[in-house]
Amino acid sequence: MQVTETGEAVVWCEARDGGRRERINMLLVGDQTPGTWVLTFQGSALRVMTPEEAAQTSDALLALAQTMSGDTSQLDTLFADLVNREPLLPPHLQAELAASKKTASETTASEASKARKEMP
Repeated sequence: MQVTETGEAVVWCEARDGGRRERINMLLVGDQTPGTWVLTFQGSALRVMTPEEAAQTSDALLALAQTMSGDTSQLDTLFADLVNREPLLPPHLQAELAASKKTASETTASEASKARKEMP
């Protein structure tokens, strides 16, 4: 949501599509100026967002709503930042994957060595 009017701890915000206006508690993120985008949940701002993050989040929510109603025609447009991009694992999963590949490689090499020794 975007801050439209300031106040003390609670401000007026408007949804990106302009269809919803709410009073939002800003205690977690502090005072924000009109025009600032915030991620909200149940009447509270959780964090400040860049305009780009707000647009991507809005597009993702629109894609979800459309998909749930059976319309997948705009997925490539709404997820343009993901089209033709290789998925990336977070660093902790990259490390886990590398470790499991190393273990698998070592196991295969050990089994091959053992099989050679057992050959007549």
